[in-house]
Amino acid sequence: MTDTSESPRRAPWIEGAEPGAEGWLSLSDDDLLHRIHGLPPGHDSDEQLLAVVRSHRHFFIRQEAAKRVGNAERLKAFAADRHVGQVLVRGLTRAEDVDYLERLVAESRHLEVRKAAEAQLAVIRPRKP
Repeated sequence: MTDTSESPRRAPWIEGAEPGAEGWLSLSDDDLLHRIHGLPPGHDSDEQLLAVVRSHRHFFIRQEAAKRVGNAERLKAFAADRHVGQVLVRGLTRAEDVDYLERLVAESRHLEVRKAAEAQLAVIRPRKP
């Protein structure tokens, strides 16, 4: 059974560049994905990536941008976004993150986010001192 309870609240994704977009958001989907995947380790492009995460681009593009954000802490503001939330919880590995992950498991409306948080908790808990 498909959950359609969110349908009226979902913003439609925009294929390609949004009208009047600047910077990375002015790129085609293909060029934007190429730019995201071409970032070297330790890049300083978190601001551009977060602009993509905030955009109305297709969820796959937003997920790929979220995966490349260097400071996972900055993704916490997007935890309610089920696509970005999954990426966020996979980046949490410190013992201090357990409370946050447990809260997501208890409060997230999205099954995908809850499942990803549970999986990450299984990784973190054995490491707890």
